[in-house]
Order: sequence, then C-alpha cells, then structure tokens
Amino acid sequence: MVEAALAIAVVVLVLGIGLILKINSTLEQKHRQMLGDLHDGLSKHGDRLGGRLSEELNQTRDALHRLQLSLGVNLSETADKLNAKIDARLEQISVKVSERLDDGFKKTNETFVSVMQRLAVIDEAQKKIETLTGSVVSLQELLGDKKTRGAFGEVQLEALVRNVLPPNAFELQYTLSNGMRVDCILRLPEPTGLVCVDSKFPLENYNRMFDAQSNDTDRALAQKQFRADIRKHVDDIAKKYILPNETSDGAVMFVPAEAVFAEIHAYHAEVVDYAQARRVWIVSPTTLMAVLNTARAVLKDVETRKQIHVIKEALSRLAVEFGRFDERLRKLADHIRQAHEDAEKIRTTGDKISQQFQKIEAAEIEPPVQGASNVVRLSDERKPL
Repeated sequence: MVEAALAIAVVVLVLGIGLILKINSTLEQKHRQMLGDLHDGLSKHGDRLGGRLSEELNQTRDALHRLQLSLGVNLSETADKLNAKIDARLEQISVKVSERLDDGFKKTNETFVSVMQRLAVIDEAQKKIETLTGSVVSLQELLGDKKTRGAFGEVQLEALVRNVLPPNAFELQYTLSNGMRVDCILRLPEPTGLVCVDSKFPLENYNRMFDAQSNDTDRALAQKQFRADIRKHVDDIAKKYILPNETSDGAVMFVPAEAVFAEIHAYHAEVVDYAQARRVWIVSPTTLMAVLNTARAVLKDVETRKQIHVIKEALSRLAVEFGRFDERLRKLADHIRQAHEDAEKIRTTGDKISQQFQKIEAAEIEPPVQGASNVVRLSDERKPL
C-alpha cells in the first residue's frame, strides 16, 4: 500500500510539473507578444512625437527670427532716442558743472585771499607777541632788582593817586619831621590829617615759593622768609611814618601786585592781623583805588560843608527871585484872563454886527418912524451893545 501511495504521489507530481511547465510556456508566449505590441506602440508614438516636435521647433525658430528682426529695429530706434537724451543730459550736466566749477573757483579765490589776509594779521600778531615776550622778559629782568622794583611801585602809586585825587589833596616824596621821606601823603580833613602811603614790593621770596625747580623744603623756607619780609616792611612803616601830632594814627602799605596781595590775604592771615595791630593797612592797586575814592568823597563832603553859607545865600537870593517870579506870573495870569474876557466881549459884538449885516442883506429894515429924521434904524438896535 505504501508503494501504491508513493506511485500515486509520483504520478501526481509528474502531472503537476508538466502542468506548471505548460502554464509557464503559455505565459512566456503572452509576455513576448505583449512586449512586441508595446514596442510597436512606442515606436509609432515616438515617430508622431518627433514629427510634432520638429514642426513646433520650426515654428518657434521662425517666430524667434521674426522677433529678432523686430527687436533689432526697436532697439535701434530706442538706442537713437536714448543717445539723444543722454547727449542732452550730458550737455546740461556739463553746463552746471562748469557753473559750479566757476563758483567754486571764485569762492576758493575769495577764501584764499581771506586766508592770506588773516595770515598777514596772524603774522603781525606773532610779531607783536614776540615783541611782548621780549617786553615781559625785560619786565622780569626789571623787577629782579630791588631799586627798580621800588621805582616801579612808586610810579604805579603816583599814577593811581593822580587819576583819583585833586592836586591839593596829596603830595609825593614828602619829608616828615623825623627826616623820613614817604612815597606819598594824603591830605585828609581832621581828625584824620596826613596819611602816609609807602610802596613795598616783596617779590624775591614770593617767586621762590612758586619756583617749579625748588623742593618742598626750599618752598617752606621761602614762605617763612616771605612772612618775615612782610613783617619787616610793616614794622618799618609803623616806625617811620606814624608820628603823633603830625600824621594819622595809621599808615598804608601799597603792594603793587595783585597776586602778591592775594597771597598775603589768602594764606598769611597772621601777617595781616599783625599789620592791623601795628595800624598798617596793606592794599593792592584795586583796593587802593577804593581807598582813594573814599578819600575823594570825604574831601568833597568837607568842601561842600565849607561852602554851605554860600549855598544858603544863593538859596536866599533864589527864594527872593522866585517870589518876584510868582508875583509877576500872577499878574500875567490876570492880564491873560482880562484879555480873554475882552476877547469874548469883542467876539459877542462881532456876532451881533454880523447878524445885523445879514438882516440888512435880507431886507429886514424897519420902516421909518413919523417925525423922525431920515435915520435908518435897525430892528435889533434898540438896546445898546
């Protein structure tokens, strides 16, 4: 039975294989036929597409050729117009550029002339600065000597006093009863009397205090010596120029440099207090001007008081004359008022006369009265004017 089953299986297997081979052969034939049909269809379609593309390419080539010809003509015309516009625009630009260049050259020339003038002014100023520099150096050399500094202070003091006070209110190089000669005295009213003004210029140690090449020790020593110089000057002035029953109880020390004066009052208050205790007043050119103006005001007040009786007499005479003026003014006012009244009366009479003339012209004359003489009487002449 097993063998029979195997035989049946072998037969079934052989039959299946044969069937499969037959089906495979059939399918292969159909596949080849389909491929052939597809190839034929594709060949025909390719031929049709090739002809259509060739025709469209020819049409496109012709259209491009016509467009090229048309564009060539249009481009030629456009280029001519554009060239004409460009030429016109370039001409305008050239004219404007020429105008601006001319203006620029003109302004540049004016600027150059102005610069040359200013350079000339600067050159002149430079020369003046060089001259001034030499003068400053000369001034420094001048102030380096004590006698020269003293003369400089005296000249400055004299200029200030002469510019402010009248000649009889001061005297230069005045000799006191003790034989000492002071630079200037001020003649002020009593009880002040004579005020001595002496010029002092402590510059040497002041310069050492601000010398850039000096060290702190040297500056401190110079500062100490500067205070000592001020004290010595104060003592000399208090001893020589404050004399009982001859001068005032105080004197003035004139420092002809504002910087030195500012240094004294700003950083050496003890020296200022010492000078005030000795009745010596330290002043600079600016503060001396204030003192001199005050002295001039005092002198003017004293002179005014001296002339007070003259002023009173003048006022009395002026009062008399004013009384006469007032009386005459009243009389003039009366005359003007009377003249005004007379003018009013004259104007009234004139109005009446004008009215009578108008009536005469209008034939408003009254008939003559019987028994009267040949006298013409007017209707409004019954009352006296």
